[in-house]
Amino acid sequence: MPEQKKSHPKYLKMLAKEGKKGNNKLRILQYIFDNQKTSVSKICESLDLSAPTTLNLLSELTNAGWIEKKGAGKSVSGRRPDLIGLVSKSLFVLCIDLELSTLRMGIFDNTLEMQTEIYNCPFSLSINRENMDILFQNVTDFLKSKGISLNQLAGISMTMPGLINSETGENFSYLVSNNNDDESMAAYCSKVFGVPVTIQNDVKAAALAELRCGKASGKQNALIILMDWGLGLGIVMDGKVRRGASGFSGEIGHIPFEDNGELCYCGKHGCLETVASGNALSKMAKAGIASGQNSILNELSNREINKIETSLIINAANKGDLYAIQLLSKIGTNIGKGISTLIQIFNPEVIVLEGRIAAAKQYITIPMLQSINTYCMTQIREKTQITSSDLGETANLMGGAIENIDRMFQILLESRGK
Repeated sequence: MPEQKKSHPKYLKMLAKEGKKGNNKLRILQYIFDNQKTSVSKICESLDLSAPTTLNLLSELTNAGWIEKKGAGKSVSGRRPDLIGLVSKSLFVLCIDLELSTLRMGIFDNTLEMQTEIYNCPFSLSINRENMDILFQNVTDFLKSKGISLNQLAGISMTMPGLINSETGENFSYLVSNNNDDESMAAYCSKVFGVPVTIQNDVKAAALAELRCGKASGKQNALIILMDWGLGLGIVMDGKVRRGASGFSGEIGHIPFEDNGELCYCGKHGCLETVASGNALSKMAKAGIASGQNSILNELSNREINKIETSLIINAANKGDLYAIQLLSKIGTNIGKGISTLIQIFNPEVIVLEGRIAAAKQYITIPMLQSINTYCMTQIREKTQITSSDLGETANLMGGAIENIDRMFQILLESRGK
């Protein structure tokens, strides 16, 4: 990773103690981070600052190495305004994405450019914190391999599935405290690493990334559907990712879908996730192969049924396997029925599809669209674009970086004068 510039989180902490002037500098930096590129007039208007004050503060931030010109914007009446953006590599965030059986890591800078390749390794996401030492060791090894020390980081972001309150830093589904104490997951990890740690639900992190840099950019109302081993929903309303009262919004996978259906791991019967997720897909495939279903999944899995997972089924479909195509079609139909309800509730401009099942492309989208056409009101359906994400496996990690840096600015602004 390139060497970090002279600007450092310590400079931001110093600004937090400088009174009104330092506060306004922090507000400007946060506004620029949130908007990537902006003009002086936009800063004045949005932050209610006079032009002379803004120009003076921008000059000082430029001299401090935090901002620079980023080209010219669109002309409104004559001269094109200069655009201002953050200087790259001024802050670094280590982003960790925990899945049920995989740990992924990467480092982003303050312009949301990835500074390392994505590191993958096996990891068992448990209910309690019994295997956290494995996580900590992987982080230590990764940073060492990149020649980075913890004190070079502005923070660490962790994204994962589960019922997560990002404000309190607690996951109520996974990595719950063994000791029944009041120490949140974020506080526990921050104490170990010695830097600020934020945690966020994986699909809400993906929604942040899509809103900032992906297919939901510039949209006021959008839905992000994470179709992976489970099924999750990120909600964008009025241009913001909405988390709900406790941070638990978007649990679409656990809405009632089938009367007297299969038992879900959440404890209820007939949840949408039991018939419209990666777990459901692989479970149906394994049951079919075990009962003698003719499919190349036998050969692709070397006749080891337990190896049949989403990626293998998609591979079989791409090779023309009728059974795999039928399985994906069934999953797509069920997801489409669930999405049709969401369209009628939220009336989104765009729905962005994320996750491993989205990689099935037409095998999942065609039956999904047919189902939406069947169950959704035409007038609402026609106003909604459905598209696949371009961010791929970086979405959760990037969303984690956004969450971490935004939280850093929030804490600094709240601590002013303390």
